[in-house]
Amino acid sequence: QLQLVESGGGLVQPGGSLRLSCAASERTLNNTVIGWFRQAPGKEREGVSSINYISTTKYADSVKGRFTISRDNAKDTVYLQMISLKPDDTAVYYCAAREPFYFSPSLNAASYDYWGQGTQVTVSS
Repeated sequence: QLQLVESGGGLVQPGGSLRLSCAASERTLNNTVIGWFRQAPGKEREGVSSINYISTTKYADSVKGRFTISRDNAKDTVYLQMISLKPDDTAVYYCAAREPFYFSPSLNAASYDYWGQGTQVTVSS
């Protein structure tokens, strides 16, 4: 089993920045593909970004140029740096993992095996 824990969410003004972190307990993240997803009230879960073991990345069009996904294998953590945040970015953000590690990054939620509990991001003035 792989248990994922997200952190770094919060309340930020429009135009502000946040960095989300995804870490794992009991197993390493280094052998997985990690995806970030978000779900706003009344909306379907949306793929935001994904990264595989060689740091090939994929982004949703809505966040390109504003969000950056990265992984620090030494710290066994995946990050989602978010800048120029908009009210439409308000959602619960989830990290997810899929195996095996050599798979391509993906924004398809159905292809992920493990999910965290989520962290709330609220963009509001």
